[in-house]
Amino acid sequence: MTIALNATHDPKLRSWVASANEAGTDFPIQNLPFGRFRTAGSSEAFRIGVAIGDQVLDLKAAGLVDTDDMNALMGASVKDRQALRAAISAGLAEGSDKQAAWSKALLAQAKAEMTVPCRIGDYTDFYTGIHHATTIGKLFRPDQPLMPNYKWVPIGYHGRASSIGVSGQVFKRPQGQTKAPDAAEPSFGPSKRLDYELELGFLVGRGNALGEPIAIGEAEEHLFGVTLLNDWSARDLQAWEYQPLGPFLAKNFASTLSPWIVTMEALAPFRAKFERPAEDPQPLPYLDAPSNREAGALDITLEVLLQTAKMRADGIAPARLTRGNTTEAAYWTAAQLITHHTVNGCNLQPGDLLGSGTLSGPKPDEAGSLMELTLGGKQAITLPNGEKRTFLEDGDTLVMRGYCERAGAVRIGLGEVSGTVAG
Repeated sequence: MTIALNATHDPKLRSWVASANEAGTDFPIQNLPFGRFRTAGSSEAFRIGVAIGDQVLDLKAAGLVDTDDMNALMGASVKDRQALRAAISAGLAEGSDKQAAWSKALLAQAKAEMTVPCRIGDYTDFYTGIHHATTIGKLFRPDQPLMPNYKWVPIGYHGRASSIGVSGQVFKRPQGQTKAPDAAEPSFGPSKRLDYELELGFLVGRGNALGEPIAIGEAEEHLFGVTLLNDWSARDLQAWEYQPLGPFLAKNFASTLSPWIVTMEALAPFRAKFERPAEDPQPLPYLDAPSNREAGALDITLEVLLQTAKMRADGIAPARLTRGNTTEAAYWTAAQLITHHTVNGCNLQPGDLLGSGTLSGPKPDEAGSLMELTLGGKQAITLPNGEKRTFLEDGDTLVMRGYCERAGAVRIGLGEVSGTVAG
């Protein structure tokens, strides 16, 4: 399925919310991402909102929905989702007769408390970043960086949903067993090689019945939208525990999402061809479709920034570590992940989260983790204030940002996701 461009994507469209028309905003009227919010400092129930400029529109107060259940909204049909987007867009557009009424349904984002954008029942993390997989593989298997199955099947594992938090999450440094190469036995203690992983989170919309696979041509009908995802990783814990069943304590302590879900409808102007190198295996038939080859990829620029506790105390803004693009990073598309996940009859449900895996580009300054940037901790990076890092230290705040830019379309953003290591 390919989402056609319509009036909601018109680059000339402007909003009566003035901040939505400012250059560089993440949330122009062409975006309209969904999230859950309440007034900061209140004990109100979280309700569904849409970001517009520096404001958030309360959909229930505006008479657009009759529920506070984001998962119920996500489970609607594509037709109903597109109708809701069209209604929101028309009501927020300059000259709309909704301005007087909807102005009362706005809250400044600076006065809002955000939470995880939906209930996440299940979380599956994939490994679609081929440059990340190759670089990490070289550190452990110089003669065979990629395992034989990598180019044939989307690799994934089931993660922990209960520890997923929203941007601004503060978490304790994980603890577990590690084993030094020259040690006779493992020891227990805090991770000394704490890392981030730059990912996209794909959130499922309409689910499928148990036993009924989702065909590749229909997969995106079951995809509601995209968030930024930082899947924190304790590299030293993982190195000791991951064989034979994969990561456990190295991953279950925290994962952080951005608060806004940018819908597949909003991303329609920013699709790209999905093309494998001619010398690589082409996807098996169940993972292949003309629509996926023609426009299965997402064209999203991703940035990673770091602010240490000292930088924060000295008033120094976060320093950018890397910038890359998803079209060069991902070896599998979101549609392929959904199709492969359900090919054996597994039932996805509204709000299920699929992580893309670390999205690194082919160049060193496009790496999606410190493990890559520092070559496994062998080569420290130097920050603008002279501090050095091989892995994250207590008090460090990691920030990820994403946005889409293309000629003939209005720039839209995914916002940002931040998290801080408490110690």
